[in-house]
Amino acid sequence: MFNTARMALFAALLAGVAGPVLAADFVEPPVVEQAPAPVYEQPTDVGGWYIRGDIDYHWSDFRGADYITYGPPPGTNSFSSGDLKGAFSIGGGVGYKMNNHFRTDLTADYWFNSDFDGATTDGVTTSTEVSKMSALLLLANAYVDIGTWQGITPYVGAGIGGARVKWDNVRDPNTTEFNPGTSNWRFAYALMAGASYCLTDKVILDAGYRFSHIQGGRMFEYDVSSSGPGFDSGFNTHEVRGGLRYQFGGNNGCAAPQAVYEPEPEPVYTK
Repeated sequence: MFNTARMALFAALLAGVAGPVLAADFVEPPVVEQAPAPVYEQPTDVGGWYIRGDIDYHWSDFRGADYITYGPPPGTNSFSSGDLKGAFSIGGGVGYKMNNHFRTDLTADYWFNSDFDGATTDGVTTSTEVSKMSALLLLANAYVDIGTWQGITPYVGAGIGGARVKWDNVRDPNTTEFNPGTSNWRFAYALMAGASYCLTDKVILDAGYRFSHIQGGRMFEYDVSSSGPGFDSGFNTHEVRGGLRYQFGGNNGCAAPQAVYEPEPEPVYTK
């Protein structure tokens, strides 16, 4: 009887220890939910109005000039040489970005005075001629934005419009004679290439090169020395430009990527 009591007590103790251990094998482990990474995409609704401001340094190829003389003998003479110095310009414009790859704008640029040094000859003597040239260039432009990498967008473009060219008096600094300068509108076009960089989701830095051609026109009028008027043959101008564009409507393509899909978290079990 004593042995039976001891066996019963041992069995009870064994059941008390083994019960929780066996129960642990049948309890489901706690669930820890780990959210998967969301999917991001660049906004596709790119487009809207923008304004721009630019500054540049330009230099022009003077393509020659002719002028009339009344004798003796009468006829048409040409400048034997001519050179336009470099100068700065400022400009602005308003445009519309249609999508990620195409935009247009209207621009106006004022070219500050470029010094002109030239010479004329009658076959015997050579006269030095000096003046200044400034211009207002108005263009309607279209651009192709090639693509964006690390916030940098290369582009190419073209523009067409007109320029109001203003010549100061053309004079010989060694005499008191001069020909009054003229102002007139001329046909112009431009080709450009460059790159833009996103500074913020509204502001873009723009840097590039522009080639512009301005058609020839009247350069100066008749003077008392019986020469004139004169006509220049136009200019090919090279511009190194920099400026800012501000998008005040829509999306300019610089906005941060947006989460477009966030999948439901899947349960992850831990042992």
